[in-house]
Amino acid sequence: MPRRIVIIGAHAAGVDAASAARKKDRTAEITLITDEEHAGYSRCGLPFVLGGQIPSFNSLIVFPQTYFQMMKLDLRTETKATSIDTTKKTVETADKHGKTETIPYDSLIISTGASSFIPPIKGKEKQGKLSLRTLDDGERIDRAIKEGAKTAVIMGAGLIGLETAVAFHERGLKVAVVEMLPQVLPQMLDSEMAKGVQEMLEQKGITIFTGKCVEEFLGEDEVTGIMASGQKLSADLFISAFGVRANTQLAANAGIALGETKAIKTNAQMETNVKDVYAIGDCAETIGIITQKPALPQLGTVAVREGKVAGINAAGGYALFTGGLGSAVTRLFTTDCGVTGLTEAAAQRFKFETISGTISSKTKAEYYPGALPIKVKLIVEKESQRLIGAQIIGGEEVTQRINAISFAMQKQMTVRELAKADTAYAPPVCETWEPLVLAAEMVLMKLR
Repeated sequence: MPRRIVIIGAHAAGVDAASAARKKDRTAEITLITDEEHAGYSRCGLPFVLGGQIPSFNSLIVFPQTYFQMMKLDLRTETKATSIDTTKKTVETADKHGKTETIPYDSLIISTGASSFIPPIKGKEKQGKLSLRTLDDGERIDRAIKEGAKTAVIMGAGLIGLETAVAFHERGLKVAVVEMLPQVLPQMLDSEMAKGVQEMLEQKGITIFTGKCVEEFLGEDEVTGIMASGQKLSADLFISAFGVRANTQLAANAGIALGETKAIKTNAQMETNVKDVYAIGDCAETIGIITQKPALPQLGTVAVREGKVAGINAAGGYALFTGGLGSAVTRLFTTDCGVTGLTEAAAQRFKFETISGTISSKTKAEYYPGALPIKVKLIVEKESQRLIGAQIIGGEEVTQRINAISFAMQKQMTVRELAKADTAYAPPVCETWEPLVLAAEMVLMKLR
């Protein structure tokens, strides 16, 4: 009898899990369940459709129907998994017509993702607040702009909040961003690095209010304004970018354990506390490589890697996911912002004693036309001199430098070793002294 693998969730993590399982077991019966109409699309691309860089929302569908057919994957769209029985090894589902079904499994992979949330703010029950998490969300916002929305307030200055703010600005809207914390990108950058990003956005014409808490949604039934630290802001569009919360209720109801991050607890095989049940993606807790403590990166890159590991294991193979660094990058107008490992603020929370080095350089030789500024910050654990974090802001070549530092950190490279790195040089593509090496030397000066 063929192995039965059921996957709840059919986006980055779920589809990659199904693909890995199929490659491992050619005869397995693999069923994917999603409550959305579309499966296998890129959530990360949504702001760039709104901004006009990507022509349509359909362009974000990475895995078309033909892919599922070719891989012999049984895809159930607009179908909700309502409960899991880990004793009987079954999943109860209901489709959009209310038809229910009991699906048996030998291995189950939970990839329920995360959902946008709104804190307990006065007037929260009022309609008219939008979020950007799904294809439907994107189409709803796009419709509102096409129907004449001219102004927008975005609540939250994280990655999605700022990417959406830039998209709206590209579409001609007047945009204000409200952030409770004293800086933009608070999870990604330290304050002095974030300051330059905020100044750039404000120069482009985006209004940013930091250190302001949304206290109330104003209006009758529909939101017409917000009160933020005593200041009233009105707009045509209100976007909730407060953050996301892992979708864990289905797992918790089935007796599957949650971890310190309130996401589903997993081991290195992505298996939960229940045998043959795995969890991956934005709903699954993993381990931070630097801290060796529970972490919840909620990044697409992490999701697909976890999906591959769980898919192989669910199909009878053996694979490990040994944790993440939280490497991330975004592009805001023509400025790229990247991070890997811990920020200085995060390092302090984890009780690391650190030394940092920050330098400003150019992406090409100073005299070569088109040389763009780049700023690099390295964070080093003082005692071991091990690299534990990096932040880079620049006009180009940010991603590959973040990737290079990520490799170095995974290999536990010290700042002394990085300072001796043998790097390439040519005037059209880089400076004689690689900015990462210069930042490392800055740290060494402080260590001396």
